[in-house]
Amino acid sequence: MKKNYVLIFIFLFTFLSCEKDDICVETTTPNLIIKFYDNDDPTVIKQVTELTVWAETKDSIYINKSLDSIIIPLNLNENFTKYILENNTIKDTVKFTYNRNDIFVSRSCGYKTIFENLQIESNTTNWIKSISINNSTIDNEKATHIYIFH
Repeated sequence: MKKNYVLIFIFLFTFLSCEKDDICVETTTPNLIIKFYDNDDPTVIKQVTELTVWAETKDSIYINKSLDSIIIPLNLNENFTKYILENNTIKDTVKFTYNRNDIFVSRSCGYKTIFENLQIESNTTNWIKSISINNSTIDNEKATHIYIFH
C-alpha cells in the first residue's frame, strides 16, 4: 500500500512541476519595407536591375538581385542606420534616423522594438532621384514604409 502512495506522489509531483512550452508565435521587431518606383511616372513600380544592399560596416543583404521592393532591418542599438544601395555599380547612401520604443510582448517572445518618427537624415542622388516616407512608424510589415524613385 505504501508503494502505491509513493508512486502516486512521484506521478503528481512530476505532473505538477511541468510548465507550458514557451514558444513565441507573436510578431517581433519589424523590418523596414522599401518599394521602388519610376521617377518619370510615380505610379509605376520599377524594378532595380542589379541591386546590392548593405549597411555601413556590415555584410551585404541583397547581392545582384532584380527586385521591386526590399525588406531590411534597422539597427536596434542606435537611433540611426546607414545603408548603401548599389544599382549597376552606382552607389547611393541613405541614412535613416528614428526613435526606438521597446515593448514587452510576452515571456516567450521578450521585447520587440517599434521604430517611430522615421526620417531620412541624408541621402545621395546618384541613381536614386528622390525618397518619400509613406509611414513614419514601423510597427508591422504589412505596408510599405519608404518609396524610392529612380
